[in-house]
Amino acid sequence: MTTADDVFTEESASPVMRAVALSHLSVELGHLYMDDFRAGEQRLRAQFRRVRPWARTAVEEVAADLAGRTPRISTCFLIDDYFTRFSSPPEVVGALVEAATAEGLVIDYVARESGCARAGDIDVARLVQDHLVDEPPEGTNGNRPPTARTGWLTNGVRSPSVNGVAMGKRPPAEWQPPRQSAVQNHSIFVDIELWNGTEDRRWSCPFLAAVWQLQRLGLLRHLGDPIAEPQPVAAADLPAEWDRMPAVVQLNPAAAPMRAYRTFSAIDSRFLPIEMAVRTILSQVAVDPAIDRQARGRARGEGLDLPAEVVGRIAYAFL
Repeated sequence: MTTADDVFTEESASPVMRAVALSHLSVELGHLYMDDFRAGEQRLRAQFRRVRPWARTAVEEVAADLAGRTPRISTCFLIDDYFTRFSSPPEVVGALVEAATAEGLVIDYVARESGCARAGDIDVARLVQDHLVDEPPEGTNGNRPPTARTGWLTNGVRSPSVNGVAMGKRPPAEWQPPRQSAVQNHSIFVDIELWNGTEDRRWSCPFLAAVWQLQRLGLLRHLGDPIAEPQPVAAADLPAEWDRMPAVVQLNPAAAPMRAYRTFSAIDSRFLPIEMAVRTILSQVAVDPAIDRQARGRARGEGLDLPAEVVGRIAYAFL
């Protein structure tokens, strides 16, 4: 028996957002691409040697903020198996662990870049794409199709094309410079390709890197459940094929949680343009408010104040 005041909703319409374990900081020790791996052990050791002082400084800053409390800090490393497949997981991860250990570092978690596109049955990249919110530039007339159709995302309005006009007709429009939406004094205009292809999309490196940041911050869910939970596997026990390797592997059984309130990445300066694109993308991702409230509420419970904007929780050292 019901009354007119009763309200019914499907259970799937408002799934319960499961909480995830969170460290204080996730430290990314680098990205690995085929050329780096083929350059051999010395290239890998040089990477970790350069990263080590920056990683330690980040840890010291977190410890200082916690005023004597023990910080929870985890380390991670991202391997590109999306754009190029090389060697095998046991060989690649084994070489990484050996090089890091030789330079006094521990890799807690290793992730596959293709796991930022799809993890098991979940199309992670499309899930994040569905949370993109286009920024309508001031004075827009709607002539630019939405990001969901074009695969291009921008932080403003691009310069309009100027076409010549023949036979004495209307003169060409005057050139206009591109304009950043949230401009401070001068524009820094960015236009980013998120994917190409139609049926079988090929996601761009910046977009997958943006997904990886959201994963590290613990802000991804599918029907309320966390995505790509780390699987404990020793480097020597990894499968021989990349597709059979979990999206995220926990190498260190004693590691703090992979996801964290904040992230820090110590990476080569060649990644600076990509990370600028990452920050532009993340500034237009609408994170589920329930997930964000969880993270910020738990941070406050530990005496920490997280920035409202996701990009404010991300820090870098470009080597």
